[in-house]
Amino acid sequence: MGVLFLIGIAGGLALGIWQVERRAWKHDLIARVDARIHQDPVAAPGPDGGVGPDVWARIDRDGDEYRRVALSGRFLNDRETLVRATTDLGAGYWVVTPFADDRGFTVLVNRGFVPPERKDPASRAAGQIDTGTRVTGLMRITEPGGGFLRENDPAAEAWYSRDVAAIARARGLTEVAPYFVDAAETAPGGYPVGGLTKVSFPDSHLVYALTWFTLALMSAAGAVSLLRSEIRRRRA
Repeated sequence: MGVLFLIGIAGGLALGIWQVERRAWKHDLIARVDARIHQDPVAAPGPDGGVGPDVWARIDRDGDEYRRVALSGRFLNDRETLVRATTDLGAGYWVVTPFADDRGFTVLVNRGFVPPERKDPASRAAGQIDTGTRVTGLMRITEPGGGFLRENDPAAEAWYSRDVAAIARARGLTEVAPYFVDAAETAPGGYPVGGLTKVSFPDSHLVYALTWFTLALMSAAGAVSLLRSEIRRRRA
């Protein structure tokens, strides 16, 4: 019993300290993301970015997600992909359209949300921009695999996540950026509805830390009680 109590004390303290460290990391991340979304947009990174061909490989969630970026080029409307979505506007689809950047590469752009009755591109013809244009939005990191308990099925055109690599393969795209961009503005005609990105991070680390520290304290109390009981037994 004494060994178990010691394990409980050590484990509770270690996990509590880890959660405190995670809380500090999370708050730093939130501060960095908040700074990013309020900065002026920068050019979306291409394959070399002027600093070498591996710039795309260095893009990661902590350092780049929600960065404001801009693109100039044209939409490849005939290769759009509809991804299942649930938003504050209801259930429907994200319209993910390849965008051919003038610099010679392609970026998937999440143009925004459409309800089921706007699934057909013909029902939102005004938004099918087919000339050169500029897009601004937030950089997002690919969502491989699918959604909760649902896997993407490209053959059946059933998409539950914005999996950049899988969508690029299904649409026959090459030289595709490993990220996608959430468009900041709604398309002409009102659909797709852009600017729906939710920037939020769960922050329950303090609760978890207090829980682990409490368990460590309870284990310590149990150890003290056990020790006193053993002392009384031996005296008797």
